[in-house]
Amino acid sequence: MADGNNLTTIRDIDVPFWRIVMILVKWSIASIPAMIILMLIASVIAGVVGLILAAIGLHIPTTTTP
Repeated sequence: MADGNNLTTIRDIDVPFWRIVMILVKWSIASIPAMIILMLIASVIAGVVGLILAAIGLHIPTTTTP
Protein backbone atom coordinates (compact mmCIF):
# COMPACT_ATOMS: atom_id res chain seq x y z
CA MET A 1 0.00 0.00 0.00
CA ALA A 2 2.92 2.37 0.40
CA ASP A 3 3.83 2.27 -3.32
CA GLY A 4 1.07 4.73 -4.36
CA ASN A 5 -0.81 2.47 -6.79
CA ASN A 6 -4.22 2.89 -5.12
CA LEU A 7 -6.27 4.41 -7.93
CA THR A 8 -9.95 5.20 -7.43
CA THR A 9 -12.49 6.00 -10.14
CA ILE A 10 -15.86 7.56 -9.34
CA ARG A 11 -18.40 6.52 -11.95
CA ASP A 12 -21.61 8.14 -10.73
CA ILE A 13 -22.80 10.56 -8.08
CA ASP A 14 -26.54 10.68 -7.49
CA VAL A 15 -27.49 14.10 -6.11
CA PRO A 16 -31.08 15.31 -6.37
CA PHE A 17 -31.64 18.43 -8.49
CA TRP A 18 -33.22 20.49 -5.72
CA ARG A 19 -30.35 19.71 -3.37
CA ILE A 20 -27.94 21.20 -5.92
CA VAL A 21 -30.24 24.23 -6.29
CA MET A 22 -30.20 24.78 -2.52
CA ILE A 23 -26.41 24.52 -2.42
CA LEU A 24 -26.12 27.15 -5.16
CA VAL A 25 -28.58 29.46 -3.38
CA LYS A 26 -26.58 29.16 -0.16
CA TRP A 27 -23.35 29.93 -2.03
CA SER A 28 -24.85 33.00 -3.65
CA ILE A 29 -26.15 34.29 -0.30
CA ALA A 30 -22.76 33.63 1.31
CA SER A 31 -20.99 35.55 -1.47
CA ILE A 32 -22.77 38.83 -0.63
CA PRO A 33 -20.76 39.59 2.56
CA ALA A 34 -17.57 38.49 0.81
CA MET A 35 -18.20 40.96 -2.04
CA ILE A 36 -18.93 43.76 0.45
CA ILE A 37 -15.63 43.08 2.22
CA LEU A 38 -13.74 43.03 -1.10
CA MET A 39 -15.36 46.31 -2.17
CA LEU A 40 -14.38 47.94 1.13
CA ILE A 41 -10.79 46.76 0.75
CA ALA A 42 -10.66 48.03 -2.86
CA SER A 43 -12.07 51.42 -1.88
CA VAL A 44 -9.55 51.82 0.93
CA ILE A 45 -6.70 50.95 -1.44
CA ALA A 46 -8.03 53.38 -4.06
CA GLY A 47 -8.34 56.10 -1.41
CA VAL A 48 -4.79 55.58 -0.21
CA VAL A 49 -3.44 55.66 -3.76
CA GLY A 50 -5.46 58.82 -4.43
CA LEU A 51 -4.07 60.49 -1.32
CA ILE A 52 -0.53 59.56 -2.27
CA LEU A 53 -0.96 60.89 -5.81
CA ALA A 54 -2.53 64.10 -4.50
CA ALA A 55 0.27 64.54 -1.99
CA ILE A 56 2.98 64.35 -4.64
CA GLY A 57 1.06 66.63 -6.98
CA LEU A 58 -0.19 64.26 -9.66
CA HIS A 59 -3.73 65.51 -10.14
CA ILE A 60 -5.81 63.47 -12.53
CA PRO A 61 -8.39 65.68 -14.26
CA THR A 62 -11.93 64.48 -13.78
CA THR A 63 -13.70 66.94 -16.07
CA THR A 64 -12.78 68.62 -19.30
CA THR A 65 -13.43 72.28 -20.00
CA PRO A 66 -14.02 73.40 -23.58
